[in-house]
Amino acid sequence: MHAGDEGALQERFVRETGLAAKVAQIIEPALADRGFRLVRVSVTGREGMTLQVMAERADGSMTIEDCEVVSRDISPLLDVHDPITGAYRLEVSSPGIDRPLVRPSDFENWSGYEAKIELKEPIDGRKRFRGLLEGFEDGEVRIDVDLGEAGRHVIGLPVGLVGEAKLVLTDDLIREALRRAKKSNENGSSGDEEE
Repeated sequence: MHAGDEGALQERFVRETGLAAKVAQIIEPALADRGFRLVRVSVTGREGMTLQVMAERADGSMTIEDCEVVSRDISPLLDVHDPITGAYRLEVSSPGIDRPLVRPSDFENWSGYEAKIELKEPIDGRKRFRGLLEGFEDGEVRIDVDLGEAGRHVIGLPVGLVGEAKLVLTDDLIREALRRAKKSNENGSSGDEEE
C-alpha cells in the first residue's frame, strides 16, 4: 500500500441505488462529522416502510449509545430533506459480527476470516466465491478459494465487480469480534461524547 492509498482504502465501493442512495447522500457527511462511517443504507417495505442505517466508528465499534447519537443526528436531516414519502421507521444499527464488507480496508481488517463474495458479473462463469480473506492489493480483493479440480488458490477479484461481500459467522470470527469489542471498550471508544 502506498502513502496516498489510505484514503482510497477507506472509501465505500458499495453504493446504494434509488431512495437508499438519496438517504446516504444526505446523512453520510453528518455521520463523518461525528466520527462515524456509513456502512449501508437500506429501505424495505411499502406500507410501514423501514429505513435501516448501518454505521460504525473508524475502529469498527458501535455501541447502543452510538446508535442513539446517530439516530438523533440524522432524524432532523431526514425531516428537513424529506427523501421518503409517507411514514417510515428509522433503525440505526452496527454492522454486526457477520458484517457486510463495503470498503477495501474491510478486506484488510478481516484478513484471515471467511467471507462470501458475490460479483456483479461472472468471472470465468462464476459469480459467487467463499473462502478466507487474504487482504486487498492492487485494486483487488484477495481470497483463498477452492477451485474444484484445480485445488485451493488465492485469487484476486476486482473491487469494481464486487456486488456484495460479507463475513461468514464462524466460531473464530465470534471470538475475534468479542476480542475487538473488549479492546475497543478498554480504549474508551464507548461513544460517550459531550453534546
